[in-house]
Amino acid sequence: MSPGPARGRTTGADGGGRRGPARRWQLVRAGSDAVPASTRRFMARARQRRMRAALPWAVAAGVLALAGLVAWTVLGTGLFGVREVRVEGATLVTPVQVRDAAGVADGTPLARVDLAGTARRIGALPAVERAHVIRDWPDALVVRVTERTGVAVVPRGEQFVVVDGAGVVFRTLAERPGGLPLVRLAAPGPGDADTRAALDVLAALTPQLRAELVDVTVEGLARITLNLRGERRVVWGDATRGEDKARVATALLDREAATIDVSAPDVVTFR
Repeated sequence: MSPGPARGRTTGADGGGRRGPARRWQLVRAGSDAVPASTRRFMARARQRRMRAALPWAVAAGVLALAGLVAWTVLGTGLFGVREVRVEGATLVTPVQVRDAAGVADGTPLARVDLAGTARRIGALPAVERAHVIRDWPDALVVRVTERTGVAVVPRGEQFVVVDGAGVVFRTLAERPGGLPLVRLAAPGPGDADTRAALDVLAALTPQLRAELVDVTVEGLARITLNLRGERRVVWGDATRGEDKARVATALLDREAATIDVSAPDVVTFR
């Protein structure tokens, strides 16, 4: 019986007699004291530098994400949608007319409302001189309306139209309103030369002439006449030198004359 191989020896693959000790590997976690303190401090500072370098990017990413969420909430959802349109300063037009002219649908995101465009649409109402629209968060629009102020009344058939200082016709009434002078002309409007001339004459009148005035008749640019109480009249001529004509006519109101011609205020005639 042949002796077995010696314990602790290995036989080579070629059957040779080379033998050696068997090797056994084992991983062992090094203790904290295995790394020098200077190395640990270096690694800690390196981690801190990396964190400080990454912090601004992380903050920026968070801010962008938050801004995106807020923008989507405000612009893309009805959470901050229009629920109310409040109208201020309107007496000649109704709040319903203003809201209809605004044309802003309920639930429209408040941030997406075109304020200037909305104001222009409201300003197209005849009685509205201008409109100012603002947002009132979270869900309302506020419309501040400035309406036109009448300065004269023009008869048109059986009705009366009211014009403002620019000659814009903005009201039609069945009866003549009190407190406004009467102007007789063919086609009132902001582009009508006779209308502009009549308004220039009215602006030049003194309080005394206004108190005596029945109407201003415009038959042409150089044929303007003031009809006064007591069947008197002032031949005004054209609309130039209004202040001079008004001053002369006022000074002559006490004269016994049916007609005072101030069309040439330096040479006044009576009839």
